Amino acid sequence: MRITLVNHSTVLIQHQGVNILTDPIWSERPSPVSWAGPRRRRKPGIVWENLPPIDLVLLTHNHYDHLDLPTIDRLAEHGGATFIVPTGVGPLLKSRDIGPAHELDWGEELSLPESLAASLAGVTIHSVPAMHFSARGLLDRNRTLWCGYMIECQERLIYFAGDTGFGDHFAQIRDRFGSPDVALLPIGAYEPRWFMSAVHMAPDEAVKAHEILGAGTSIAIHHGTFQLADESVDTPAQQLRASAPDSFLVLGNGESADIA
Repeated sequence: MRITLVNHSTVLIQHQGVNILTDPIWSERPSPVSWAGPRRRRKPGIVWENLPPIDLVLLTHNHYDHLDLPTIDRLAEHGGATFIVPTGVGPLLKSRDIGPAHELDWGEELSLPESLAASLAGVTIHSVPAMHFSARGLLDRNRTLWCGYMIECQERLIYFAGDTGFGDHFAQIRDRFGSPDVALLPIGAYEPRWFMSAVHMAPDEAVKAHEILGAGTSIAIHHGTFQLADESVDTPAQQLRASAPDSFLVLGNGESADIA
């Protein structure tokens, strides 16, 4: 299994011929308009033209840095991808003729049919809880769901946390599924803590989540790309490297980890 960090929360998961992309964003800004909002500090680690054919796209919630419509449109135009979204997000994709798209509530699962692609036989996506919120405007807060995903792919378990604060859900996920082979855990946009702790983990909390999950390998996401909070863009990775075990990796943009 190969895990490649594109950057931010965009990760390419490749295993046994399956290509999965998480919360993809190739745009310059995570914003409703192209001329305002935080500008990316680093280019995506995979050039768009070098992206392999994508089988599955996992979207955890509707914030602009996780559901980037220009990128989603390009993936849909390329064809061949199935989109998995939280409850309530489906109509946004349908309005742009993006699909097929499947909505999942917490606790629901989707087993992919072999008719989509032979390589997807045996792949099941589970929607799992996260501590976060949703909104794309001023009047739609929490009108759609947010989530993480547990991916069962050819007898391997990959946990994609999306955006989340620290909470009891990590132990609940471990108790339900067992320890994942790989956990993709967010570490950035955590300052100030009085405001951000309910929705974003700090690096030390991500280490605790790694330990609670009993993950074979964890990989840091949601850092180093956009300036979204008070800490500097490189501080999350620096703090994690100072405190994390060797099994918690900080990958550079475009860097891959091969999981035995």
